[in-house]
Amino acid sequence: MINSVEVYLWGKRIGILFQNEGALYADFEYDKDFQKSGIELSPFKMPLSGRVYSFPELGRSDAFHGLPGLVADSLPDKFGNAVINNWLARTGRSPEKFTALDRLCYTGKRGMGALEYQPATDLVRTGTDLIDLTEMTKLASDVLANRTTQSLSSDDVSKMQLLEIGSSAGGARAKAIIAWNETTGEIRSGQINAGDGFEYWLIKFDGVKNNGDHELADPMQYTLIEYAYYLMAKDLGIDMSECRVIRRDGLNHFMTKRFDRPNGEKVHMQTLAAMCHFDYNYPNICSYEEYAMRARQLGITKKETEQIYKRMVYNVIGVNCDDHVKNFSFMMNKAGKWSITPAYDLTYAYNPQNRWISQHQMSVNGKSFDITDEDMLETGKKMGLSSAFCRDTIEKTRSVIGNWMHYAETAGLSEER
Repeated sequence: MINSVEVYLWGKRIGILFQNEGALYADFEYDKDFQKSGIELSPFKMPLSGRVYSFPELGRSDAFHGLPGLVADSLPDKFGNAVINNWLARTGRSPEKFTALDRLCYTGKRGMGALEYQPATDLVRTGTDLIDLTEMTKLASDVLANRTTQSLSSDDVSKMQLLEIGSSAGGARAKAIIAWNETTGEIRSGQINAGDGFEYWLIKFDGVKNNGDHELADPMQYTLIEYAYYLMAKDLGIDMSECRVIRRDGLNHFMTKRFDRPNGEKVHMQTLAAMCHFDYNYPNICSYEEYAMRARQLGITKKETEQIYKRMVYNVIGVNCDDHVKNFSFMMNKAGKWSITPAYDLTYAYNPQNRWISQHQMSVNGKSFDITDEDMLETGKKMGLSSAFCRDTIEKTRSVIGNWMHYAETAGLSEER
């Protein structure tokens, strides 16, 4: 069991995490040199200072596992933890004794964003072996069904590939970090320098059983639905990274280009959840108005506030009730300048029988369901946006989504959807 972890950013140590034996939470302290940097990585909850940061209230949170939000964002999520637990079981180790600090060290340099953790847990590297998406899909289903094999060796290339690429991408659904060569169609691990012609993407596997979050099964063709939503969002001027669908063996895997690796550089990121210590398991813990307010406090531009509004309207009219606080993020450049990230996880999400997506997870004008145009207009006013802009956004969004059949056909959805 590890009780201290060093935290690095862009090659320099910024601080240390430590957890006393028996404690449910870890403390964090910035290095003295970094305290003078002026770079605010977590300005709301952990501004630069010489104090030791402790958050005992996060000790029993399934969202933070006792870690400050700054680093909790790096923890594996549902699928990543399932992959790790499967690996632990196959190597004769107890998942229950593999702590949050252990999981950070397992993440090492492979997490989203720019933070890195030492001592890093050594893994068998899979090198430049090609990745078989069909095999990865089958293994992902096995992992989520909690099926394990009796042994694991370095010869189990596919299993080690899933361990390497599938445990640090975040999110509930089965996904992986890959390098894709569009010309050759080759796919390699996204955790290595794959060479010329490769670009780095997140891929969501199609056809995985037991996928989804909060005991929800994925609807049929969910990857194509998400791709159609991407096409609509782009036509509405919503900023998103490029998305693609890659078809293999009758399955449609959804891919989005990584926005935290421009030109191979690492960009520091924080979800809204991590930035403000919002537990995403609690619906309506945050409103769209507060999201915009927090963004303004970080110094974002008016254009970015307009983007926030466009995304809110799109989620309301497009019925995306999975709009929780981990699905909105900020990113920071090396000069300490914050901006909002491109939008992600935009798709249809509604089930009246499930409390997680029976209503919106972030409120609009104090409401999480039966949201009207007047509610959206009032929220836009609170965000400091003009009535003309807000009305135009609502009108255009309704027009584009009203043309759903065109986008569904373009995405390749069959008629029953």
